[in-house]
Amino acid sequence: MVDDSLVDQVVILTGAAGGIGSAIARTFHRLGARLLLADYDEQSVLDLASSLDPAGERAVGIAYNASNPSDADAVVSTCVARFGHIDHVVPAAAIFEDQPFSTMTDEQWRRTMSINLDGVFYICRRSIPHIRPGGTIVTIASSAAHEGCSPEHVHYGASKGGILAFTKSLARELSPTIRVNAVSPGTIDTPMVAELLRQKGDKFLSITPAGRFGTGEEVGDAVAFLCSKASSYIMGQTIHVNGGSYMGG
Repeated sequence: MVDDSLVDQVVILTGAAGGIGSAIARTFHRLGARLLLADYDEQSVLDLASSLDPAGERAVGIAYNASNPSDADAVVSTCVARFGHIDHVVPAAAIFEDQPFSTMTDEQWRRTMSINLDGVFYICRRSIPHIRPGGTIVTIASSAAHEGCSPEHVHYGASKGGILAFTKSLARELSPTIRVNAVSPGTIDTPMVAELLRQKGDKFLSITPAGRFGTGEEVGDAVAFLCSKASSYIMGQTIHVNGGSYMGG
């Protein structure tokens, strides 16, 4: 259960224009938060911010390349200039690209790592000095980090495994002033995995007790819970949003 503690709280959300990211943005907006929305697709993130808040008082969009440290600087400085501080950071920017390991190039490996893992470091490192006591960081991992990824996605699985270790280590360092947790989505029906679902959707459904794919809104609810005071005694943990397809720790 999410309480009303997110009203007027300031949230940085990266990857905000994606399927999961935009759902997280809508959830936070519904709960009364103020949002700095960042995404590589500048027009889409500006459109999202405008759709949520035409007046531009509670939602601001900005272009952002997660692999570029200077873009992280710009996101944080824009947020602080606009809202005065930061309460919560949700680094959701990520890519999911098909590439067999046997032909994976150094550049392809580095591209995934730079966006999915380095980008989380960049935005967190720059945000933390501005996060007020009682604030949170909620990273977005994946079921792939716990049980291995589907074929052709070794780089994605490795990057998300790194997110889990990053989350636990950072939680120990920042607690109790700032709480750090993760959400690990399973198969969520978004454009990023549309082709994978077209090819292997039946297989994924067969191992999902819920009997359906998840929605971005269900991920958003879990993220919002971890940012709210309702989760005040939860630190360094991972919430699985996967319909029961993975039940490990």
